[in-house]
Amino acid sequence: MYAIVLARMGEISLKGKNRADFEKRLLENMHRAVKGIGKVKISRSEGRILVHLNGADYQEVIEKLRWVPGLVSMSPVITTSQNLEEIKQAAVQLLQQVVLKPTTFKVESRRANKSFPLTSPELSKELGAHILRSVPNLSVDVHHPELTFTCEVRATDAYLYVEVIPGPGGLPVGSSGKALLLLSGGIDSPVAGWMAMKRGVEIEAIHFHSFPFTSERSRKKVEELAQILARYGGRVRLHIVYFTEIQRAIRQHCPDELSITVMRRFMLRIASRIAAERKILALVTGESLGQVASQTLESMFAINHVTNMPVLRPLVAMDKVDIIKIAKDLGTYETSILPYEDCCTIFTPKAPRTRPRLEETTRAEKNLDIEQLVQEAIEKTELISYYKDQENGESE
Repeated sequence: MYAIVLARMGEISLKGKNRADFEKRLLENMHRAVKGIGKVKISRSEGRILVHLNGADYQEVIEKLRWVPGLVSMSPVITTSQNLEEIKQAAVQLLQQVVLKPTTFKVESRRANKSFPLTSPELSKELGAHILRSVPNLSVDVHHPELTFTCEVRATDAYLYVEVIPGPGGLPVGSSGKALLLLSGGIDSPVAGWMAMKRGVEIEAIHFHSFPFTSERSRKKVEELAQILARYGGRVRLHIVYFTEIQRAIRQHCPDELSITVMRRFMLRIASRIAAERKILALVTGESLGQVASQTLESMFAINHVTNMPVLRPLVAMDKVDIIKIAKDLGTYETSILPYEDCCTIFTPKAPRTRPRLEETTRAEKNLDIEQLVQEAIEKTELISYYKDQENGESE
């Protein structure tokens, strides 16, 4: 029934002279998302994006595109000429296939082509009257309709549709630079990565693995999360840092109540060093203010003090319920709740300091050879790339 999916951009349309760069990046990401689905072609047209299905299943295509940042919504459409009688006939054919029971409806028309002889209200009136006469089980409700039929008259064609599938909005991944995501095995950090992607950030990820204290299953869990995120960004590189010796040193030389704070400072030191080497401009964490002991303002201040790099916290003001909802929508939740502990949870002290002072945190590290520990961890780091629709990562 459908030959085209009409895709709409959101805030990209507000960009000025560099709008074309954002649109180009969005089309590249869309092509990557639908790669391998038939002979789908994608083109720009008058502020819209046309996805030419060429026989592909429109539902499969939309399912691939609905999480592409930069797209605000999509509609499978029927196209016709701008002949009014042809538009009426196509409208009836479309509604006869989707209206299977008594339903209320209204008609909305948008006349982008001002040379079309009817105004938008006149076109809606003509189509509404014809549909009402021709399609059974329909009655008009302009305020709270169960179904909205839309006709867009553009430069050369008319587009008819009844579905509007929401997209994530935001900006195309890759249009806002690159950041390094501190990816644990929990619920929050994959959502933070997605939120950064939604603002156009290309993500690399870093995970701190403490084998044998944490199992290989905990590592596989994080690798699976990186693979899921790759569906939305096209590729995610995962840096796996051997963190065991650092945690042993912290346990031996640091006060127990400050161990989490010191551990997080090491994570930021290592992440900042790797980010700088790879010309990455910022770090991303899944911290939400007040959620755990290391996420108070005092803890964040003490932890942040070891880096000059911007630390982005997309979830900082979000409730856990909202974070879980996004995780479920993304498909990361079921993996995140697998009962395999990461290096943060397995070394949690009995009474962690919730409001550590910077000076006492610095004193707690005085017996550690910080530079050597950081350098040795970086030297042992593995790098694996994950791609959309690829089962296993590729070592680099």
